[in-house]
Amino acid sequence: METKIEEDTPCSSFVVESIVRVGTAGALWGLCSGPSEATKLGLAGFARASFLAKSIGVNSVQCGIFSGIFTVARCGIQTYRGRADAVNAAGAGAIVGAAIAVGTRSKKEIAGMAALLSILGAAADYSRTL
Repeated sequence: METKIEEDTPCSSFVVESIVRVGTAGALWGLCSGPSEATKLGLAGFARASFLAKSIGVNSVQCGIFSGIFTVARCGIQTYRGRADAVNAAGAGAIVGAAIAVGTRSKKEIAGMAALLSILGAAADYSRTL
């Protein structure tokens, strides 16, 4: 009796796993990009260390939140539709894209980011299932 892990694992486990994994990637991004930004700003000493810590934290939290939103949306759409295909990831990508761009208050940017992440989400999901 062989079952797929995706069928036996609850959505909440996927959400926590994605938040931790992508949040860690965001922290690493902040760790790598922070020193360059601090140098551009001319920071040194305590101000530089404080800026780096903030950069790591902000990037980690932002990446983790958007990853969690994507995973919750994908799982919810999949549960609602009753099918596991690329459409779920496309819908979740559109939701996250809109969430990322909503701060701009520009309908064009919201639609563009939603479309971009919808395409990227579907492509990533499709390539994973091959």
